[in-house]
Amino acid sequence: MVEIVDQAAFEAQIRSKFTDVIGKKLGGKVLSCSDEFFAAAANLIEPKAPIRDKSRYTYNGAWYDGWETRRHNPEPADWVIIKMGVSSASIVGCEVDTAFFNGNQAPFIDVEAAFVVDGEPDENTKWTVVIDKTECLPSQRHFFVRKSGATKEQYNYVRLNMYPDGGIARFRLYGTPQAVFPESTTESIDLASVYFGGVAIAFSDEHFGTVDNLLLPGRGVDMGDGWETTRARTKGHEDWVIVRLGARSVIDRVIVDTAFFRGNFPDQIRVEGIDVTSDSSAVASDAEWRVLVANQKAKADFIHEFAAGESVLSNVDTPISHVKLVMIPDGGIKRLRVYGRCA
Repeated sequence: MVEIVDQAAFEAQIRSKFTDVIGKKLGGKVLSCSDEFFAAAANLIEPKAPIRDKSRYTYNGAWYDGWETRRHNPEPADWVIIKMGVSSASIVGCEVDTAFFNGNQAPFIDVEAAFVVDGEPDENTKWTVVIDKTECLPSQRHFFVRKSGATKEQYNYVRLNMYPDGGIARFRLYGTPQAVFPESTTESIDLASVYFGGVAIAFSDEHFGTVDNLLLPGRGVDMGDGWETTRARTKGHEDWVIVRLGARSVIDRVIVDTAFFRGNFPDQIRVEGIDVTSDSSAVASDAEWRVLVANQKAKADFIHEFAAGESVLSNVDTPISHVKLVMIPDGGIKRLRVYGRCA
């Protein structure tokens, strides 16, 4: 069964604790679909919010920033198959946005998932319903959460079905990536990375760019896939984000990358750590954070690296579970890397 929640509840329960495992910026890919006559299915996993240009038309009809199929589908549903951007993941909920589809939106949807060992899904693939069939309304964001919680099974492919046809602007599917840790316990890995289960659980502001971007692979393509806050006008202001690491670890290297942020990088940066057993303890007002990297002057479009054995990186002799990245007073950061050995 599925619970329909509002945006605030979804932000608190799902987005702040789980990862969009099909997003394009994470490496998700649309493999195939039943039909995309009016608008391409690949638009579903684009990271930016959908837009509308009523003056724009294509050969087939009005242009839409989403996925839209023909009318009068003879089959029960149109479908699209998406490969996750992670090796596999459990699933807990999704967002279906029908923005600007009004009168041509998908009336109902459901979501199925499968785990395919080799190759891609075919006619013999066994699909499991993970989000039950639910109604969608015109031009709005819908937030669906599994009442039974995250699936026990792991999946690597997803099929979104819309009954019987119509349009959907964006599709986000949230869950927990299955981290594949190295066999060697002495190998240092980036435990803030989404691939190893890192999740941004709390933040002060994400007006221009969301905090989940910090944990993505690579250096991105522009400022749009980094974390950027509003301009602070209050003396002493600090912006911050708290990241739950994929595992408790002893830290040996921290990287703060300001790639593409050239006139809006922070004046200073600071990194703190804490070892707690829950996210609520990390975000508590009385949480006892310890400084790992004291206030450092930041540079534009630069990889700031702080390694163990250097005086700048300190208090890393014992494990931590969460890190806090602080910008003074505000600005933009592209990526955060926290390398360490699983404790």
